[in-house]
Amino acid sequence: MPTPSLDALPIRRLTLRDLTACADLSEDRGWPREEHKWGFLLTAGRGFGIDDPQGGLVAACVITEYGSWGRPELGAVGMVLVAERHARRGVGRRLMRHVVSVMDGTPLTLYATESGRPLYEELGFKVTGRAEMLRGRFTPGGPDLGMKTRAATAEDLPTMLRLDEEVFGADRTPLIARLPAFADQLRVAEEDGRITGYAAAWPTMDTHVVGPLIARNTETAQALIASLAAGTDRPLRTDIDVRHEDLRAWAKARGLASVTYNSVMTYGIPELPGDWTRRFAPLTVAAG
Repeated sequence: MPTPSLDALPIRRLTLRDLTACADLSEDRGWPREEHKWGFLLTAGRGFGIDDPQGGLVAACVITEYGSWGRPELGAVGMVLVAERHARRGVGRRLMRHVVSVMDGTPLTLYATESGRPLYEELGFKVTGRAEMLRGRFTPGGPDLGMKTRAATAEDLPTMLRLDEEVFGADRTPLIARLPAFADQLRVAEEDGRITGYAAAWPTMDTHVVGPLIARNTETAQALIASLAAGTDRPLRTDIDVRHEDLRAWAKARGLASVTYNSVMTYGIPELPGDWTRRFAPLTVAAG
């Protein structure tokens, strides 16, 4: 039997049964396997992929939808990967066109690498922001921030969800409600008995990723990062909106170094909804 062309291979929905194949695809492109993150995204979002007749996946991506059930207001596209042996053959373009079609006019967002950005621009995505990835071992010190943080409890979840929707600009309940099981730490900041921010630290292969990071101001964001760092012996990694210059400078002074920049892109909307002044870092760039 002749091997079918890439254009003839169907695009299908991915499930948790595809977890190993997705991790293999990440590894093939030099990314960490991150099965923990893949499992989270495939559960909270919708995965799409193309099977390789010779085994594994030709390509994959995940869409995480936000807003009312059945009527999403925003879709975040992430983990767009094409196997090295099939790269530069139009597979990524085909998969992204499928995503745009499936979302049927719903505004989209994604974080793009420099190499991926031209494809997304060709498809109509516009650069509307940037994020800086920082990584390193956090060094405690500096003046006392005077901000109170504590471990989040089940009773905090409704308040966290209201705050998150206000700041993010869309309901992320299916994602945020999974944080207690996904993250190793989930903390809130309080002022006068009122929650003014929250942050999580979730594990990758050898780091803890700080995200999401929602905070009333820079000092609150600093206190949350410092409290999460105190609870782990791993290096930290986070992706901070470049407009938060003070937080980026503080994090670098505390031991985190710049790794790369990603472009925040949108499709169908001129900019992301919500309040960027309190949105410091995403849960993961793969989920917006």
